[in-house]
Amino acid sequence: MALKINEDCTGCGVCVDIAPDTFKIGDDGLAKVIGNGPKAQEAVDSCPVGAISM
Repeated sequence: MALKINEDCTGCGVCVDIAPDTFKIGDDGLAKVIGNGPKAQEAVDSCPVGAISM
C-alpha cells in the first residue's frame, strides 16, 4: 500500500526518527515519503497528529 501524508503534518519528525528509510523532512519543513521501509507502520501509528496513512 502507498503511504500518504496529509495536510495535518506539523513536521515534528517522529516519523523520521522511527523510519528514516521511509520519511524525511522536506525543504518546506514537513515530512515527505521517500520509501516504504520495515518500520513504516510503526511510524504511521506513532504520528501524533494522525497525518500518515497507508
